[in-house]
Order: sequence, then structure tokens, then C-alpha cells
Amino acid sequence: MRKNAKQTHHDFFQGPVWKLIIAQAVPLTVAQLVHLLYNVVDRIYIGHMGDEGTMALTGIGLTFPIVTLIMAFTGLFGNGGVPLFAIARGAGDDEKAGKIQGNSLALLLASGALLTCLGYVFCRPILFAFGASEESYAYAQAYLGVYLAGTVCSMIATGMNGYVNAQGFPRVGMLSVVIGAAVNILLDPLFIFALGMGVRGAALATVISQAVSALWVLRFLFGKKAMVPLKTSLIAIHGKITREIIRLGIVNFIMQGTTGLVQITCNATLQQYGGDLYVGIMTVANSIREIFSLPVNGIINGALPVISFNYGARQYDRVKGGIRFNAVVGTAYTALAWLLVILLPRFWFGIFSDDPALMEAGIGMLRAYFFGFVFMSFQFAGQAAFQALGDARHAIFFSLLRKAVIVVPLTLLLPRLGLGVKGVFWAEPISNILGGTACYLTMKETVYRHMEEYARRMDRRE
Repeated sequence: MRKNAKQTHHDFFQGPVWKLIIAQAVPLTVAQLVHLLYNVVDRIYIGHMGDEGTMALTGIGLTFPIVTLIMAFTGLFGNGGVPLFAIARGAGDDEKAGKIQGNSLALLLASGALLTCLGYVFCRPILFAFGASEESYAYAQAYLGVYLAGTVCSMIATGMNGYVNAQGFPRVGMLSVVIGAAVNILLDPLFIFALGMGVRGAALATVISQAVSALWVLRFLFGKKAMVPLKTSLIAIHGKITREIIRLGIVNFIMQGTTGLVQITCNATLQQYGGDLYVGIMTVANSIREIFSLPVNGIINGALPVISFNYGARQYDRVKGGIRFNAVVGTAYTALAWLLVILLPRFWFGIFSDDPALMEAGIGMLRAYFFGFVFMSFQFAGQAAFQALGDARHAIFFSLLRKAVIVVPLTLLLPRLGLGVKGVFWAEPISNILGGTACYLTMKETVYRHMEEYARRMDRRE
């Protein structure tokens, strides 16, 4: 029953695994680079808004946990179904794949509407709990009040785009992001400066661009070119499929959710020990990390459907090849990125702000924050392997270990041990070293070295 899979070059049976991953990863990386511009371009413009730029940047930083929470639900209901979809296609079961895809869209629509309502109702208490001051709250609320209107579009654009890539159309997936980001880049200066809308203008440009991306994704998935077209009759929530999606999607949710928890803890602690200035520095540091994490995320996301497809087809040597490629390329790249930040911190910081006070206080913090960045590649490679093979248990454990068990306690503890605000920035590299190493070594022993035995255990568990 693999007739459909073998008859199309949009599947992953043929050719070297590393070439298939690159073919997927290059357009995905371009797409993610452009997607990053949704938020990064906003921050660049906002950070250079003159005298109010630094405070506006701080306000935007306070909204990160809320945006991250939205992305967590996107990962839970959207991206969580993609490996299941790819495994079903690899096994030749397009009917099940179609149901998974429709179920994901229904969950995204329902959760997006609920999150929008909750965001507007609880905006003020949430932002102050996350570390806002009266001054920074004004900017955070102005941005978030507009941004929340695009929640459903954002979740569809990101969550359903994974199904485009999993069908072997990474260029179409890339265009869905490129088109939206191009709209955002064009509208940002118009709304922020020409029309004098400030942070509200940045949020409005983002909402419009997300709507354009969502329409593009849905147009393709409902169209004839899709290998497994999206059908209106399949847009429904089914208990069994939903449980399967959540079982694996909970990995994405916890990964994003714990990221939000870290952001909240960092902002609140920085507000306590250093004030708005250091919340702004953390906003810049997170933005720079997003830029440097992009290529390795592109490789990982390009590898996921390839690994999942071949695992579903029981091609274990090809699965190992994909895991190995992720580890080698990821390590080489993150080592280079680490070096560039250590040598040129002023250049990277200056992209987001020209405030001398912010930069002088932030250079040392940035170097501390990026120390040991190379160990993130181990976390990425190990967790991606667990996720691609449907092993939610291990993927969840190592996400919680690095962020909830290591980063959050260190963020609270290190400043109290005499390190002050710098202790908040040191918590990240320590967690990378400990959590990343533990994740990769466990994956190497349980998955890579004993693949066939591992697959039998997973089958019995299902």
C-alpha cells in the first residue's frame, strides 16, 4: 500500500538522506528567516524610534511570553500533528493523514478564538505579573491590543504550513512566509513612522501580514496540487485523533510553554534587580539569539518529515543518517555563531538599539548569555530525534529538564548569590551545557544505537 508514496518525487524514499534534508531545509530556513522578520523588523524599527525607543523596546519584550503562549498552542494543535501526518503517509495511509490534517485546522481555529478573548480580558494583570512598570505597560498594551486581533491567522499560517512542507513542497511553504513577511516589511515604516502609529503600527503591520500568509497556506492545502488535499468535510475535532495529536504536540507545547515561563521569570527578576533597562537588554539578547538559532532550526525542521517518513517506512539506516546529519551540521554552525557573538557583540547589539546606556550595560550581558551556545545543537538534535519518531515522553522530559528544572531555578537563585542581574543571563548557558548534553547522550543510547529494538518498543506502546 505504498504505491502513492513511491510514485512521487515529493516523498522521501529515494536519494541520500542528507540531500533530502538540505532540499527541505534550504527553503524552510529562508522561510524562517523571513518569518523572523515579522518580529525582528518590528523591534529594529521600534528600537530606533528616538528618545522613546528603549522604553518601547522594553514594552515589546514584555509581550514575548504571551506571543510565545500563542505559539505553544500552535505547536500543540498544528505542528503536533505533522510527524503523525508524515508517518501515516510513509505507511501509505493517506486517508488517516487527511483526517489528521483536518483535525489540526479545527483545533487551531477553536483555540485561536479562545486565546484572543482571554488575551483581551486579562491583558493588564498579565503584563504586570510579567514584569511591567507603569511606563513600559503603556507600550506593551498598545502593541498587544492590536496584535491579539491576528491570533487565529497567526496560528493557521504557522500551524498549517507544516503540512505543506510534510507533503514535499518546501518551496510553497517558504513562499507562504516570504509573502507575508514582505507585506510586513513594507507596511512597518508606513504605519510606524509615516502615519505616526508607533508600536500600534508595528502590530497592525504584523496582523495584516499574518492574514496574507494564512490565506496563502489554506489556498494551497485546499487546492489540487496538494498530495493530501484539505477537505471541508474533514475539518472536525475527533477524540481519538485529537488525543494522538496532543500526545505528540504536547512536546511543542511544553517547549514553547517553558520558553514562556523562562521569559516571565527573567523579566520579573530583571525588573526587581535592574529595572526597565535590563528588561530591554534581555529583549535585544533574545532577538539576537533568534537570529542565530534560525539556520539550525531550519535544518532540524527540514529533517523532521524526512526522518518521520522513513521511520514510518521502517528504513532505519536512513533514520540514523538524518539524526547524524542534524548533529554534525548543528554543532559546526552553533560553534561559528558563538564565535561571531563573542567577537562582535557591539555590532549585533547595534542592530536593535543605538541607545549608549543600553549598549554599554548590555555588551557584557550578551557575552554571558551566549556562552556555551554550541551545546544548544545537542539539545536540538536529541529532541528532534525523539519528536520525529513520536517519542513524546523523552522529548517532554528534556524540554522540562533544561528550562523548568535548570533555567528557572538558576534565574531566581544566581542573582541572590551575589551575581545580580548578570546571574539572570548566566542561567541560559549553564542550562544549555547541562540539558543539551544530557538530551543528546540519552538519544544516542536509546534511539541511535538500538533503532530496531527501540521501534519495537514504540510499536508495543501504541
